[in-house]
Amino acid sequence: MASLLKAYNAALRRRPMLYQCATAGVLFASGDIIAQQLIEKRGLKHHDFARTARLGFYGGAMFGPILTKWLQFLDRLHFKTPLRAVLYKTYLDQGVFTPGVVAFFFGSMTLLEGKGLTDAADRISDNYVSTLIRNWGVFIPAQAINFTFVPPHLRFVFVGVVSLFWNTYLSSVNAVPHEHDHTHATIEEVVEPAAVSEAQKKDLL
Repeated sequence: MASLLKAYNAALRRRPMLYQCATAGVLFASGDIIAQQLIEKRGLKHHDFARTARLGFYGGAMFGPILTKWLQFLDRLHFKTPLRAVLYKTYLDQGVFTPGVVAFFFGSMTLLEGKGLTDAADRISDNYVSTLIRNWGVFIPAQAINFTFVPPHLRFVFVGVVSLFWNTYLSSVNAVPHEHDHTHATIEEVVEPAAVSEAQKKDLL
């Protein structure tokens, strides 16, 4: 295990973009698997593999590169004292970067599902504020610890480990519109046969 961690650490230093994006993809997909199997209790038979693939693609190809560049930008900033560095970096991360990323997540996932911009705007509107507030509750303290104690090349990994649980939450929240859509379809399927049945009764009378 120690040798594996050492090799991974060396890989992060050698090719940070590649390995950090791969890490993000694995963590987002893992978060969705946890959400479906442990929280939603779908079971393997009813697991939505397309949903897991979308989350993995988002993490590896969309979120990963953005977060990598963002953390590199923050690492290049210099402040007079370590305390000021932690405070300003945490503020920039959670006050400037995160509000845009939350909207980007819900919008991107909606479009990856093949839906339109109107659907994306609706999903952002429904979930944005509550998700952002919960994000702050998790990541303001997490990023303060990250910027204080974690070496720069491992900060992405630290965010990723915390994000494994956060991604589980995001996956569940993002799936809520699907459940609503399914509910509406089921109601229509129930109401329509009922209407036919009433018509048949009238004919018999």
